[in-house]
Amino acid sequence: MSPRRFLSRVLCPALLLGVLAACDTPSSGDRAGQAQTRTSTTARATRDPHSGLPFIAAADLPPEGQRTLRLIRAGGPFPYRKDGSTFGNREGILPRRSSGGYREYTVPTPGEGDRGARRIVCAAVSPPDAECYYSADHYASFRRIRP
Repeated sequence: MSPRRFLSRVLCPALLLGVLAACDTPSSGDRAGQAQTRTSTTARATRDPHSGLPFIAAADLPPEGQRTLRLIRAGGPFPYRKDGSTFGNREGILPRRSSGGYREYTVPTPGEGDRGARRIVCAAVSPPDAECYYSADHYASFRRIRP
């Protein structure tokens, strides 16, 4: 292949794509582009900046999780003896806190004869809904419940 043919077949399309991408970038004087940028920076984050964990809305929790969260916010009473006990964070997934910094609560699993694997873990020193996390798999992963 001649150098000229190479340039026309390989580099020209690449250059064209670069030019098109540059055309999509709003100029500093483009008010519509500025509004679009402002909108994207104010959109709700998908990850908690403190823990790095993905967010989950309380409304997206399973119904049993929503009930457990309401009980936590109300201060109980809790159906399981271990609800409100210290969560040690031995997995190291949640942000570090001093010993006793988290409390765990059971999210019942329909059809399970015991407590099941689902939990809500909340920071012990903050208001009950300020820093809570949901685990559907017995602490293997967590999602931050959006405050």
